[in-house]
Amino acid sequence: MDLTDLPGFALPLLAAVLAGGLIGFEREWRGRAAGFRTHILVCLSSALLMEAAVSQGAWRFAPLAGTEIVSDPTRMAHGVLTGIGFLCAGVIFRAGFSIHGLTTAASLWITASIGLLFGAGLYALGAAGAMLTLAILVLLRLISRGVRQKTVVDAEVVWRRADPGAEAGIESVIADLDRKRRADRFELLDGGACLRRTFRLRLDGEAELKALAGRLGAVEGVTGFRLDPRDD
Repeated sequence: MDLTDLPGFALPLLAAVLAGGLIGFEREWRGRAAGFRTHILVCLSSALLMEAAVSQGAWRFAPLAGTEIVSDPTRMAHGVLTGIGFLCAGVIFRAGFSIHGLTTAASLWITASIGLLFGAGLYALGAAGAMLTLAILVLLRLISRGVRQKTVVDAEVVWRRADPGAEAGIESVIADLDRKRRADRFELLDGGACLRRTFRLRLDGEAELKALAGRLGAVEGVTGFRLDPRDD
């Protein structure tokens, strides 16, 4: 393999950069941890490794006399998709009841798959996979916005133990907005002076979220709260 072979690798590598860039741009636009550059690098590296696997005849090694080498590029694909799992795990985290980053992890995994397809020369299949991925990430989100649905919110509330009516007031406020709420845990803070409790709620959009914030702030004894809407 020499410099004259490079033009043959240009198309799969450029296709991988383009596909990774398109998917990464959508994630970057959403403000996710793995964005534009990460997806490009994942797709490009997958394509490079697959190109190397399907070009083993040009590798610089000499087989033993009388032996025959049989290559299996699918082993490279298995290794890439296994290794990408470590990168995907880095963008998944838990906050209260909710697990965030699953969609971004899935986009990294499928971006690696698309890179492998381009590296293997399956351009039509790789392009179809890239377009379907973008459709899932963009179009389905637009469709879901048109469907009235509940917003899942992780709520953390901190109040002083010295105010006996604070807990009842907090539960009353939350029950008015979601009677099926779930409580996660209790924590003692500031040497036992304060309590923190986490709830999982389902609210009707931003209006109820603002109403909850206002009502929690008005409860006597509440020293702080955090409302974290779930959005992957």
